Amino acid sequence: MKLSSVLLSSLLCAASASAQYFSAGWSPGQPIQPQADAPIPPPAQSFDRAATPVPTPPSSGSGSGSGAAAPASGGGGGGGLGTLTSLLDVNRLLTAGPVASLFGKLGVNITDAVARGSASPWDPRIPLITDENYEEIIVNEQLTPEEEKERVWFLIISVTAGQNNAISKFVDESFDEAYNQTVIAGDLPNVRWGRIDYINVTYLTTKWSIWSGPYLVVLTDRGQTLRFYKADRVRVTPELLRELLVEELWRNTPPWKTNFAPGGKREWVLHYYGIGLMHVFNFVNRFPRWVLMIASGMVASVVMRLLHRNPAAEVPRKPQPTPQVEREKAKAESVVSSNGSETAVASSTASPSKGKGKQRKNAKK
Repeated sequence: MKLSSVLLSSLLCAASASAQYFSAGWSPGQPIQPQADAPIPPPAQSFDRAATPVPTPPSSGSGSGSGAAAPASGGGGGGGLGTLTSLLDVNRLLTAGPVASLFGKLGVNITDAVARGSASPWDPRIPLITDENYEEIIVNEQLTPEEEKERVWFLIISVTAGQNNAISKFVDESFDEAYNQTVIAGDLPNVRWGRIDYINVTYLTTKWSIWSGPYLVVLTDRGQTLRFYKADRVRVTPELLRELLVEELWRNTPPWKTNFAPGGKREWVLHYYGIGLMHVFNFVNRFPRWVLMIASGMVASVVMRLLHRNPAAEVPRKPQPTPQVEREKAKAESVVSSNGSETAVASSTASPSKGKGKQRKNAKK
């Protein structure tokens, strides 16, 4: 009885089971189905393919179609040049799939090396002042009249990003450390800190007549009063920088007040000169450095060939006789002709005398 009840319950369970839990197995000729839980092995080598834009069908409305085509036509030239620049970028070429795999086989992680090389060496909490955001951040800063009188901007003009300058690197570290100590102390609420990259900022450095670095700048009155300190002439330490700001020793330095300074009669000269250099730099900066190096070498070789080319051979001309030489030559010819005539006359007179003498001798005989 107990056995029959067990068999009945097992039959009921088998009848209620679905057929999807059973597999017919693998038969010859069928592909092998991978298991769902099995991990997918990584590919031995991967390549990065350029993303192609998905074409969108044109809209039926004429207004929407013209509106969509306007941005594409407006940015066509800059987009093409930007695409060419990105394709010629050395960092992009080094981090591409085939090149990265080749360096990986050699045991070099080129992606991490490029990332470390492109990382900023400065404190990210200090804002970067550029030609584009200078007016917004400093000149047009939202301040009350009391805050405007007390506002002080302490800037550093650094050249570390463009060249391996040990002095500029040391000044940058001291500047960042002084900023960190000020944040911890909280004793300079009216002072704002900023950094200017000398290599990538053209208009400001030209307008302020700065042609090298590093420099420390104390800026007040929304950029109308400037005080400059050449940072490579003294040993700049964080304590020295904080003393300059806490005790307001910068007030003992006379501000830059010349005809070319802000508010001067000839301020417009450096203003327009800086704008021109900024546009030239923005155009040239679109090309990679190695392309500029090759182009400058080609131009220099052409110029050197033009400067050192051999002059064309000139046909020598016969010297023109002077009037005095002509007179002397004519005089010599006249003398020679006169001598010749005298000789002829003498010979003619001598021959008859000889004939008469012979006749006389014959007569005597």
